[in-house]
Amino acid sequence: MFTFLSKFLPLFFYPLGLACVLLITALLFWKKRKFAKVLLILAFATLFIGGNRYLANSMAKSLEWQYPGLGSIQNVDLIVVLGGSTEPEIAPRPMTEVNAAGDRLLYAAKLFKDYPEAKLLLSGGDIEFLDLGDSTPAGDMAALLELMGVPESAMILQDQSQNTYEDALFSCEMIKTADYKSVVLVTSAMHMPRSVKLFEKQGCTVTPAPTDFTITETSWQKTWHPSFEEFIINLVPSYSNMSQVTKSMKEYIGMFIYRLRGWL
Repeated sequence: MFTFLSKFLPLFFYPLGLACVLLITALLFWKKRKFAKVLLILAFATLFIGGNRYLANSMAKSLEWQYPGLGSIQNVDLIVVLGGSTEPEIAPRPMTEVNAAGDRLLYAAKLFKDYPEAKLLLSGGDIEFLDLGDSTPAGDMAALLELMGVPESAMILQDQSQNTYEDALFSCEMIKTADYKSVVLVTSAMHMPRSVKLFEKQGCTVTPAPTDFTITETSWQKTWHPSFEEFIINLVPSYSNMSQVTKSMKEYIGMFIYRLRGWL
């Protein structure tokens, strides 16, 4: 039930969901014109603010730039890869596919080539009410990594977790049991701050290896030093900007809820 509520309730706080709530409430109280008018203004303001590039890039940067790239380290015993980057093999898909977070797998494969003695711990189980296929995210990641040349013998599957807290909980149990010393954590840059804190809370020291960045140094400079045409485009709400704001809010809301539950 917690997993369902944690994914359902925040929908009403994201820009699109909040705007819909405000619009529906305005319709319900349409006879109270002044109140309805205020709600309509708030709904459009929510869409305008939540959909412009300045807010979207600022929120994403505040998360993604907390940890720099991995750089060069001498020894790696274990590479932990968090799920969320795959889609199961369900018709008409010809095979397991990657989604927008697919960089996690590409980066994991690269790191394995850089540190061929390391093991890969693939973390991700099915969410009960979203269970669409027979495989798990951990199994799907393993199938794609094998296509990229990672041998099955190098992969360890943790396929029980249904959220990031359980990723850290179950993965850390395996890390402590096997006594891995040098552990690298791979996930999307936006997701890394919450993930690192959760692993540390479980007593596991991990070296962040963020990937899947949306904000680069060049894009950040262009956001705040635009041409006139770019300035106008940045202000106009768009789906991509609203999606970026929503993803950032998901991380901040997740950290807030996890702190309330004592997980962080």
